[in-house]
Amino acid sequence: MKVFLSAFAVLFAFFAVAKAEVSDSSESGLSLPRMVSIRADNINARSGPGTKYPIEWIYKQKGAPLEIINEFELWRQVRDWEGSVSWIHKTRLSGKRFVKVITPGENNIYNNSHYDSRVIAKVEDGVVGEIKKCPKKNEFCLIKFETIEGWVSKKNLFGVYENEVIK
Repeated sequence: MKVFLSAFAVLFAFFAVAKAEVSDSSESGLSLPRMVSIRADNINARSGPGTKYPIEWIYKQKGAPLEIINEFELWRQVRDWEGSVSWIHKTRLSGKRFVKVITPGENNIYNNSHYDSRVIAKVEDGVVGEIKKCPKKNEFCLIKFETIEGWVSKKNLFGVYENEVIK
């Protein structure tokens, strides 16, 4: 009986650990994946979660959006607009939402949230803008690019999910 209880306890512990590893929750308690932005210029992106890991590259564009795909203690594994994956310390990231224009060439900024509205400006790929709102059931987001504020199609942006609503 004692052997049976010990075996049962070992199996129970194994399944509890296995279940925890496939959970959708993160160490921070926030959902994964989720979008964040770079807090400052010159942020080191490392190959692993710690300063002992080599720097793979340096992000130089404050506000550029990243997608957190994993967490380990104080480190966040992120994916950028080109699909590159690396690790950044959580203090180097911000919850403030920005987007990066990813469609090559000039992209239209519209007066309203539909293609038939007036084009008020154009924005090149690589430019970062602050998300003001992304209405429900709409493929456009209101974005502020320095002094210009207008509507841009989500398909031209990295930093917002296809069906995401931001108020």
